[in-house]
Amino acid sequence: MDIKIKPVEGAAACDGAACCDHAQSAAAGPPTGGVVFRIATMDCASEEGEIRRALEPLPGIRSLSFQLGARTLAIDADAQQLLQALEAIRKVGFDPQPLPTAREPKGRGGEAHGHDHAHDDHDHDGGHEHGAESGIKRLGAALVLAVAAEALSYFAPALLTWQLAGMAVAGVAIWLAGLDTYKKGLNALRRGSLNINALMSVAVTGAFVLGQWPEAAMVMALYAIAELIEARSVDRARNAIKGLMALAPEAAEARQADGTWVSVPTSGIAVGSVVRFKPGERVPLDGVVTAGNSAVDQAPVTGESIPVDKTVSDPVFAGTINQTGALEIRVTAAANDSTLARIIHAVEQAQGSRAPTQRFVDRFAAIYTPAVFVIAVAVALLLPLLGGVPWVQAAYKALVLLVIACPCALVISTPVTIVSGLAAAARKGILIKGGTYLEQARLIKAVALDKTGTITEGKPRLVHWEALSNSDPVAIGASLAARSDHPVSKAIAEGLPGQRLEVADFEALVGRGVQGRVDGTPYTLGNHRLIHDRGLCSTELETKLAEHETAGRTVTLLASADRALALFAVADTQKVSSTQAVAELKDMGVTPVMLTGDNASTARAIATQAGIEDARGDLLPQDKQAAIQDSQRTLGVTAMVGDGINDAPSLAQADIGFAMGGAGTDVAMEAADVVIMTDDLRRVATTIRLSRETHVVLWQNIALALGIKAVFLVLAVFGSATMWMAVFADMGASLLVVANGLRLLRR
Repeated sequence: MDIKIKPVEGAAACDGAACCDHAQSAAAGPPTGGVVFRIATMDCASEEGEIRRALEPLPGIRSLSFQLGARTLAIDADAQQLLQALEAIRKVGFDPQPLPTAREPKGRGGEAHGHDHAHDDHDHDGGHEHGAESGIKRLGAALVLAVAAEALSYFAPALLTWQLAGMAVAGVAIWLAGLDTYKKGLNALRRGSLNINALMSVAVTGAFVLGQWPEAAMVMALYAIAELIEARSVDRARNAIKGLMALAPEAAEARQADGTWVSVPTSGIAVGSVVRFKPGERVPLDGVVTAGNSAVDQAPVTGESIPVDKTVSDPVFAGTINQTGALEIRVTAAANDSTLARIIHAVEQAQGSRAPTQRFVDRFAAIYTPAVFVIAVAVALLLPLLGGVPWVQAAYKALVLLVIACPCALVISTPVTIVSGLAAAARKGILIKGGTYLEQARLIKAVALDKTGTITEGKPRLVHWEALSNSDPVAIGASLAARSDHPVSKAIAEGLPGQRLEVADFEALVGRGVQGRVDGTPYTLGNHRLIHDRGLCSTELETKLAEHETAGRTVTLLASADRALALFAVADTQKVSSTQAVAELKDMGVTPVMLTGDNASTARAIATQAGIEDARGDLLPQDKQAAIQDSQRTLGVTAMVGDGINDAPSLAQADIGFAMGGAGTDVAMEAADVVIMTDDLRRVATTIRLSRETHVVLWQNIALALGIKAVFLVLAVFGSATMWMAVFADMGASLLVVANGLRLLRR
């Protein structure tokens, strides 16, 4: 089952390699729709934007589906158009490679153009491993040579031989640290693109030509090393959910046709098979318990902190931890369709979406970089003409401005923060289907709550019973209730102790109750209306019944032929967490409203217990939808919390839809924008708090990035900023915003 994710907008250019997300795939699978290719150097929105622009002029391409996390692109086109698309991608410096499941059309020509960033010179494990040993050694050597060039320049400034030697050493350092930057920079310049590769290539080359070769070497080495550190930091955010992949075992003991047990790969275990696992082992696949009892730690999937008791007929989820007893389960979902796999897939899809702040920043960066480039050109030309500044000095200032023009810190400030927030939510059992919903949740002014399964347990329980005569009605009432399939009767039977008696002449009275003979005596177990119609309700009993019904309870009476013998009150009990959840929402300034199809008196009773002032009952699905619209007009941004099935119209109408109890519930995961993987209503308030924290961090990062840039921009034009300072300002700001964004992972 594919999780429905709302359409993802195409990414705008981020104008920076250092701002790239450098993510690896933790996906349940690549994007679908067309032929799928892996593009190893498509690291961020910058590369995605370049590829989009290269393919836009081509006719016959029906759709493009990018997955930056997996570095894949699905192209839906006919064979000839597909060949043209691949050639266009190669011309802009990328090398699309078909996945093992995809076939590239024959007739491929041309070699790869360009490569990944300086530290990404190889592949393994299906992706680039930033900071791999060879890349670190290469950058280490570049840094040593850059220091040597600085030393030669400092200690032998007037000796031509040493100067030439220093230039050679600096050139080797630049080649080791920046060869791939130059390749991508030249490709960008040919296309008229001013990304960080182009800016750094021009700046370093210009500094070298102006005689600042030690500085040029050191700048390139520091840039590459800072980019390496940043990339590894960003990986923490992009791959925070990746650890879930290791939760489910790769093999499990499955029962064979002859009754023997054999360990087989989980990927080869079919739905309907029976598998077993011991205490201390992880559950290999989603399933339903067929034998055994145990406590299971579901925190990896649902975020529940307390283990849940499991027995026959209870569901279990892949990746959870079996604690106390051996279990056998019947598999209900294949390995690539488990709840865990769907969570990972949904989070990856969400990571690929672009939140409103990110779209704003991308648009701003697209204007900012060319603007600073124009300023740099003006400085190089106008300062000598109007200010009497030497041409070499003016050119150097312009080169410093080119480095400052890199918007890496600004552009990376949003995706790393959004992805950290999404991962932090997933760890708490909150599945947010995109950065848009993570950002919007802070604006919620009202939350409409369904009653059954949201505020209450969704399962009727016997909450009170009392004898109305001197006889012992327990065994008789339990015996009659046990014969019925009605939910209320089941609740009575489960709630009453003692042995069951033989019931003769049993008969169901549709919509009213049941009757039968116990030890030859006729008895009736029925609702208020049935007993009233038989004239067995006294004034005192009517008063008792009214009290229970006002409290939202369903009352069933046990009666003989001439009198009522016992009263049984059944209710859908409120969740332990509901009152606290409502209080947390109120403390945050959010107005809770109950919308339910249950009768008004029951709605009021449950709402009063939970602390909700506005409770509306007897609502049809369209009535709930209208109530959401009214809340949006009067209160503002409104969320709906329901079970994702009968509340689908309301979930769609709400600004943000929350589905409760999503673990294993396909419809719930399809219907809502946010899925609470456990039934804890407090997770709604947690989502709003996380959204507010994310918003604060986002604007902290934007202020940091722009503030540092502004200071050094002024220093470069009117002061004495050097290229060293520019690189430290650029990469330092990038590392600061990354570190600040990663704070959300530790909340």
